Amino acid sequence: MKERPLRTTVIGSYPCPGWLEFACAHLGDFGPDDRAELQDDAVIAALYDQTAAGLDVLTDGEQTRLDFNLSFYGFLQGIALEAVPPRRFGPPAHDQRGKHAVTGELRAPRGLGVVEEYERLRRLAPAGAVLKASVPGPYTLSGRLAPNDRYKDRWALTEGLLPIVRTEIESLVKAGCREICVDEPSMSCYAHREDPKRFVETFNRTVEPAVGKTRLCTHLCFGNYKARAVAPRRYAPMFPAFLEVKVDEIHLEMASREFAEIEIIAEIAKRRDVAVGVIDVKNYYVETPEVVADRVRLCLKHAPADRLAFSTDCGLSQTARWAAKQKLANLVAGVKVVRKELGV
Repeated sequence: MKERPLRTTVIGSYPCPGWLEFACAHLGDFGPDDRAELQDDAVIAALYDQTAAGLDVLTDGEQTRLDFNLSFYGFLQGIALEAVPPRRFGPPAHDQRGKHAVTGELRAPRGLGVVEEYERLRRLAPAGAVLKASVPGPYTLSGRLAPNDRYKDRWALTEGLLPIVRTEIESLVKAGCREICVDEPSMSCYAHREDPKRFVETFNRTVEPAVGKTRLCTHLCFGNYKARAVAPRRYAPMFPAFLEVKVDEIHLEMASREFAEIEIIAEIAKRRDVAVGVIDVKNYYVETPEVVADRVRLCLKHAPADRLAFSTDCGLSQTARWAAKQKLANLVAGVKVVRKELGV
């Protein structure tokens, strides 16, 4: 259940401390207990920044992952981790990441590691905090795998990954996770050229074991690799089909798009909660609390307070930590101004 109207939340990722990046470049110098301590300390740092800001929902900042999804391939059997990038120099883009070869049946006998992440988060977080775990969806995960004779295209790869992700979500529910975000940015990025109804049907089969058992959310954005989008930045191709996703909350990227298509939140709010991105993570302009409050008031013209939440546009992993801390603090401060005005 959502604890309050106009709650403040985040997508999931948070910038790693500089010392963690340095340590990861020298992991061979550390023993297993040292590495476990590194992981704990990084999550503690992310939690501290979020609680200092006053967020209503906390995550582990995805501190123990490589990117928001790349480390998951290390849990998969049936692939060869030899992704050679086709382009190594020049401006950063997705084509500088290679695709892993598929060598057999896609399996994950150890799971995807998200349950362990959640259990660490629960152990380290303040008592009583609302905690959220995030899982990349099968269509997004399929994007870094090369089709073969067994899995002839991306859709076949997605079907091979779907039961793996579904099992991970089911395991999170059994572990007591109260809120799960299933991230499928590739779906929103490619809805302009694929059948959005097929995306929705695939998504709903993925989350089916968790529907009604935990708070489910998803994030619709246009990519944030090195602070760059990878798709036409319009929600129109996704709707009305995406109104049928079986989640309790949909997160939308709005701040970086100057609140274009803001009217879509009215349609979403008729069925479920909508978390509006009022902080632009691709911009080093730090929004003031007054700016945030004005953006919250704009959203209230389209949706009722008890259906609205507010967040960053995307995860904060591509934002410097000094900016991330201030942006989160100002997000909370701006929302509090409007809460006071409404008496909620």
